[in-house]
Amino acid sequence: QVQLVESGGGLVQPGGSLRLSCAASGSIFSINAMGWYRQAPGKQRELVATVSSDNNTYYADSVKGRFTISRDNAKNTVHLQMNSLKPEDTAIYYCNARGLGYGGEYDDYGQGTQVTVSS
Repeated sequence: QVQLVESGGGLVQPGGSLRLSCAASGSIFSINAMGWYRQAPGKQRELVATVSSDNNTYYADSVKGRFTISRDNAKNTVHLQMNSLKPEDTAIYYCNARGLGYGGEYDDYGQGTQVTVSS
């Protein structure tokens, strides 16, 4: 099992910035992809951004040009730089990692970190 711990959430005004971080630990042999999902109240969890082991990235249309995902393979960490935040970005943000552990394949989420965009 892989443990994922997020940090960096909080309250920010519209137009502001936040940087989320996530560190993976546990029985990790390799991490194929890391990413961020979010879930707003009353809505389904949605994919925000992903980055592969060779740094190919994907962004949801709603965050393109505003969010940047990056990872440090040596430290098993992933970051999400969020700029020009909007009230509709308010959600719980979850880190995700998929890969191969010593016990087999895994697809795990962190406990989530709250991001609130409000004036």
